[in-house]
Amino acid sequence: MDQKIIRNQNWGDVFKHAGEGLLVAVSSQKNFKIHFSLSFMSLFLAIILNIPLSQIIILVFAITFGLTVETLNTALEKTVDLVTGEYHPLAKAAKDISAGAMLIVSIGTAIIGLMILFPPLWQRFFS
Repeated sequence: MDQKIIRNQNWGDVFKHAGEGLLVAVSSQKNFKIHFSLSFMSLFLAIILNIPLSQIIILVFAITFGLTVETLNTALEKTVDLVTGEYHPLAKAAKDISAGAMLIVSIGTAIIGLMILFPPLWQRFFS
């Protein structure tokens, strides 16, 4: 079966396809929804607590990095599923390694979020 490869014709197509990819991630991945929700709440809390802009920039970078890795993890999982619908130890290893990378990033971004948000929260409620 000969299938034509569809190439982006203009910038509108580029953004359209990228948006479609994000919608797939949001609609099909529970973890993406959780990370996105926690990220939004963290930024909202940072604004409420009047966190300095330099720390908000660090928080935004950590959030962007975490959501990017989650998206790449999803892409890898979908690709592995496309290549083989059956169990294969290498397919499992690829998915597990990708999930492990996301775990590392999640722990790191959680630590960054706590380091930025916990002290002003503590001060607000216990000082």
